[in-house]
Amino acid sequence: MLLSDYGADVVKIESTGDREFRSRANTTDSYFFLSANRGKRSVTLNLKKAEGRKLFLKLVPEFDVVIENFRPGVMKELGLGAELLLEVNPGLIYCGISGFGATGPYSERPGFDQIAQGLSGFMSLTGTDESGPTRAGIAICDLLGGIFAAHGIQLALLSREKTGKGQIVHTSLLEAMVSILSWGAGMFFDRGTSPGPAGQHHPLSSPYGRFAAKDGYINIAAGNEKMWGKLASALGKPEWTDSELFHDSSSRIKNRQKLTEEIEKVLSNRSVDSWVELINSAGVPCGPVLNMQEVFENPQVLARNMKVEMPHPEVGTFITTGLPVKLSETPGKIERRPPLHGEHTEEILREFGIEDTEIDFLKRESVIGSKTRTSE
Repeated sequence: MLLSDYGADVVKIESTGDREFRSRANTTDSYFFLSANRGKRSVTLNLKKAEGRKLFLKLVPEFDVVIENFRPGVMKELGLGAELLLEVNPGLIYCGISGFGATGPYSERPGFDQIAQGLSGFMSLTGTDESGPTRAGIAICDLLGGIFAAHGIQLALLSREKTGKGQIVHTSLLEAMVSILSWGAGMFFDRGTSPGPAGQHHPLSSPYGRFAAKDGYINIAAGNEKMWGKLASALGKPEWTDSELFHDSSSRIKNRQKLTEEIEKVLSNRSVDSWVELINSAGVPCGPVLNMQEVFENPQVLARNMKVEMPHPEVGTFITTGLPVKLSETPGKIERRPPLHGEHTEEILREFGIEDTEIDFLKRESVIGSKTRTSE
């Protein structure tokens, strides 16, 4: 999806069976599918049939990149392994995304997002001592696996510009998550003990976390002594900077619970919006904790075009998130909605010179879907 946002022509190869995770009776696709498949064209192709594999190999030389997310070895078992595809197309970038990596004792295990959240150590850093390890509210491993795959593909394409050679790119949900452990891993490497759940506050700074105001929650990040002084003054408590409990960073971390209680006593007198304005004006980073509705009504989110709408033949209006990276010369754009199942099968096969008689044969043999639907 990310590659398509910035100009790639992405063809999604799907099975000839129905998609899963339907969320509404009058639609074939769920928000799971819609949220990750904009910008793609859909082809139904049965790779378990010899004719399906033959057709796939015929198409491979026309493409720059092949991406798959099977367990390692599945593509080879199908007769479509990376080595063969690179023989057919020496300039091909072959990208595999797996649960746990291309090699190692867990390589053949089935991988799902929450399994990787736990195995990577990520869940041990979230939640609180009371809640225990907590998952992220989104499928963060799946998403980061895709982001790192796009990154690896771009590096491989850049290398191909210099060498003319394709290569294999592999990432996994586990490797993606371990790579972003950052200070969590750093604290372990430094101390030799696991840091445990961070809760709602930064483990190395205070006050730096989530606080309750009169009508909701705000995040405040007084990241240094100068900001601490500004925050104390903004809260009407300049004397806190001279307090034995709060006068320096180490004392504030040690007495974090007491400081949080004192800050929340002050914050309880005014609204989130009023405190966000006041504290930011004082030069201390501060922001509200928004729900999804509030996010997509937020003026800054809208100003940065992070909400995009376009027509869809089943859901009416398809709404998606915008482009996270803005480029001045090649800005990218979102102009193709997620495809219906097999919507572009015949269109793409004709583009690559497949005659109608062969298309009809492939339908009869159930190599491609017998029905394709297009929007009016």
